[in-house]
Amino acid sequence: AYAVGQLLTGPLIDRLGTKRGFNLAVVLWSIAGILHVFGRGLWSFFSLRIFLGVSEAANFPAALKGIAEWFPRAERSMAVGILTVGPGLGSVLAPPLLGALIYYLGWQAAFIVPGVLGFAWVLWWRRMYHLPAVHPLLSRRELDLIVAGQEESSAESVPGRLTDFFRYREIWGLMLSRFVSDGAFYFFVFWLPAYLASERGFNIIEIGMFAWIPFLAADLGSLAGGWAGQKLIRRGMSLDRARKWVIWVGALMVPLALPAATTDSPGLAIALIAGAMFAIQVKASSLFSLPADLFPARDVATVWGLYGAVGSFGGMAFNAMVGWTIDHYSYFPVFFAVAVMHIVSAVLINIFVPRIEMLKTVRG
Repeated sequence: AYAVGQLLTGPLIDRLGTKRGFNLAVVLWSIAGILHVFGRGLWSFFSLRIFLGVSEAANFPAALKGIAEWFPRAERSMAVGILTVGPGLGSVLAPPLLGALIYYLGWQAAFIVPGVLGFAWVLWWRRMYHLPAVHPLLSRRELDLIVAGQEESSAESVPGRLTDFFRYREIWGLMLSRFVSDGAFYFFVFWLPAYLASERGFNIIEIGMFAWIPFLAADLGSLAGGWAGQKLIRRGMSLDRARKWVIWVGALMVPLALPAATTDSPGLAIALIAGAMFAIQVKASSLFSLPADLFPARDVATVWGLYGAVGSFGGMAFNAMVGWTIDHYSYFPVFFAVAVMHIVSAVLINIFVPRIEMLKTVRG
């Protein structure tokens, strides 16, 4: 549902605009969350999860479009790095906060409270967000800085159709790079508790005490990668070289995860997994910036939706194979695959995106 939702919501956000698109998305996913309190069985919960997945999928397309509208190209990797701290921070904070809500107020509160907070966020967002050209508090100097750092100011232009983008080899490179690499991150998100329990003998309390560490490392990687990309460009490196340098540094660090499958030390295993998560997000700070580097702001949500959806399908396929591999062999082949997937992703970027620069888009 989340993958399909990105395909649907990306073009919708490009047509509605960042502000209205985010308004609608957060209202819908807040309603979807609150409606879970009325779930009574498999099919009602299944339907509500689909509703939530489709509406939540608008988050990254809208956020990246906002970054494309607001940040000069040299600063986008830092903005993306800050943005991608959010999911990791949520993974760290949500378990204890939601656990407390469930303990004191019942499981329904774990859906009602975040839903209500979503509506509060919408009220803040409606007052806060404007395009740079019409922002009431933006100085002329800052506006000039934003415009000067963007090859094309096209927020008012008509966005392209989804099918228009398949003619670009760069789109195929973005999609393939995400298809082969997203599974590694999803593996750690979904399988880390099971791995700690079955392979390291952790009980539920120990999992709660230690499973958050890799997600904190991921957040630090997002910030480190974003900072490095911005710093390199400010020191005179071209956008193309800076983005690819950060992507390759991150990709070559991911194999830190491999010894985690064989070490006898649970602490070392967690540290190695944390190092791999750090590296994945270092790479993501530049990889996730590429739709805004290659396409004008009017098309960024559509491009992100396409590229993010393929990444989600890749993550689904990989995690299906993870279960079979663990059942028939062990975790080692999975960790080996994780170690090389991001290197393959970086190679695909180099092949399909020979130069990172704004493309001349053609309609029809």
